[in-house]
Amino acid sequence: MRALHSILFCGLLAAAAAVAAQTYPNKAIRFIMPYPIGGSIDIAGRLVAQRLADNLGQGVVVDNRTGAGGVVGTETAAHAAPDGYTLLMGGTGTLALSPSLQKNLPYDPNRDLTPITLLVTIPYVVVVNPALHANNIRELIALAIAKPGAINYGSGGNGSAPHLAAELFKTMAGVKITHVPYKGSTPAITDTMSGQVQLTFTGIPSAMAYIKSGRLRAIGVTSARRTAALPEVPTIAESGVPGFEVNPWFGVLLPARAPAPLVARLNAEILKVLQMPATRERFAAEGFEAAGNAPAEFAAYIRAEQVKWAKVIKDANIKAD
Repeated sequence: MRALHSILFCGLLAAAAAVAAQTYPNKAIRFIMPYPIGGSIDIAGRLVAQRLADNLGQGVVVDNRTGAGGVVGTETAAHAAPDGYTLLMGGTGTLALSPSLQKNLPYDPNRDLTPITLLVTIPYVVVVNPALHANNIRELIALAIAKPGAINYGSGGNGSAPHLAAELFKTMAGVKITHVPYKGSTPAITDTMSGQVQLTFTGIPSAMAYIKSGRLRAIGVTSARRTAALPEVPTIAESGVPGFEVNPWFGVLLPARAPAPLVARLNAEILKVLQMPATRERFAAEGFEAAGNAPAEFAAYIRAEQVKWAKVIKDANIKAD
């Protein structure tokens, strides 16, 4: 009898979840953005929020909860009710890097969050000071081999995604270049232009204006294929480091235990936004590449990224600031 009651109870819960998904949403949705206002991913998130709101007929309010490298906002979302009224923008740093970099992380990405879909990928570009005698990745590698440790590269800080991208490059290319950490990508870019450091790995949107003006030279992109934002710049993989790929990414998640019908509904609605030509064109102009996949695929992707970067962090003995 108890087993029958349990089956009936589960059936009622499933039916209630299905009904809730059909009537969802009936109030505004909060979209937690653990990144600063005005940054490239904030711009992308606000674009998605507006178009999602248009499709759903309810407001989607972006809530920038910054701090501790994205931990503050991610923890807030992880502890919210799984009712579909709190969404989270998660990315490489908060979901794949932090678990290996921080001992007392106040959330578990795999336990406390429900993936909805991968939203965008943002390839890094390797930019050098124009005075550096390296017009491409092969020449950079040759220069670094000839002068081990003499070339300095800047990053947005110890344990940042650009730092890890450069460390992976060092390992796969067999070179020794010296890390100079900064507090953010902007000062790293500034010092690359001034010659204080010779190169940096950075997001395309952050460097595009300086590349166009000639203050920085773009010599490689980290994606597996050339990017539409810089079609003339070869990939690192095709420039002497086969298999190299770093594609920083961002996606949308819910708190854990969100009902399956709700997850499916949000996945379908966000995929509609990503398939809009206007969305894809705007993303391309910003240096983003629209993604989109099923929740299970996104969950598997997150786990694969965690394994990949855990090895890089361990091998390079990287510690977060």
